[in-house]
Amino acid sequence: MEGKIIVITSGKGGVGKTTTTAALGAAIALEGKRVAVVDMDIGLRNLDVVMGLENRIVFNVVDLAKGRCKVHQASIKDRRIENLFLIPASQSDNKTALSTDDMIRLCKKLRQEFDVVLIDCPAGIEQGFENSVVGADEAVVVCTPEVSAVRDADRIIGLLYARSITPKLIVNRIVPRLVQSGDMLSHKDVVDVLSIELIGLVCMDDFVITSTNTGTPVVLDKDSRAGQAFRRIAMRLLGNTEVPIVDPLEDNKGFWNRIGSKIGLRRI
Repeated sequence: MEGKIIVITSGKGGVGKTTTTAALGAAIALEGKRVAVVDMDIGLRNLDVVMGLENRIVFNVVDLAKGRCKVHQASIKDRRIENLFLIPASQSDNKTALSTDDMIRLCKKLRQEFDVVLIDCPAGIEQGFENSVVGADEAVVVCTPEVSAVRDADRIIGLLYARSITPKLIVNRIVPRLVQSGDMLSHKDVVDVLSIELIGLVCMDDFVITSTNTGTPVVLDKDSRAGQAFRRIAMRLLGNTEVPIVDPLEDNKGFWNRIGSKIGLRRI
């Protein structure tokens, strides 16, 4: 069977696409799948740093697409998680270095080597976006509860539908206290506007910052609520629709009740 290619996109920069790609790649690999995460942010490159693999790069995605190396030469194996591989972006090229035809050929190669391929799409709707989605079977749209992020996500969703790709939604960086006070959009507001299938809710979590700075997959930390959310999202992407979508507001209340019970406090 050929592997499945999923593009992680948003339109807006800074919403957590790269962090999401790294976390989902690690989580899916932990489920026993052979996974490649591909950095398509050509000219910049950050996925390697988030995964702690920046010192092991020899070849990159442009080299692979242009036939300068084999898949196994460009794929950097993660030493902590079995079956997790990174194909890094090039820092010396720009987004026009690859054409859509190059990407179609590359995706065909990757399908033969991996069970799941996650493509970290750059921000915007120019050539980098076109290259990232041209070979994709599915799309995950990452959106934060901000008006500007929702507007850009809505634009991306329209472009995905035009390419016969049905997108799914992750609402990222939810801050429960701001939602409760009315100072942040709720995930229900975001879903109402975007009108696509919701597959996960991820709260703001300091463990994510630590994870990206140290290059350690956040899904390995059992104390990270964001990490556990990504584990649940990964299982849903693999077809386990019975895995619940945990509302961070409810989870937040449960967290405070568990902690508070130890010191005689209870937050209702």
